[in-house]
Amino acid sequence: MKCPICGKPAAERYRPFCSRRCADVDLARWFRGDYRIPAEPVPDSDDKE
Repeated sequence: MKCPICGKPAAERYRPFCSRRCADVDLARWFRGDYRIPAEPVPDSDDKE
């Protein structure tokens, strides 16, 4: 299995990443909101009345 961040072989300790650094890069991407599923905004329930 390759590291999804840099492509090096994954290390058992940090799987699926190769190192702590790549794991932290991925975590930072989650915190910034880089991983999102595009969707339409949900209307407020007050608007339906």
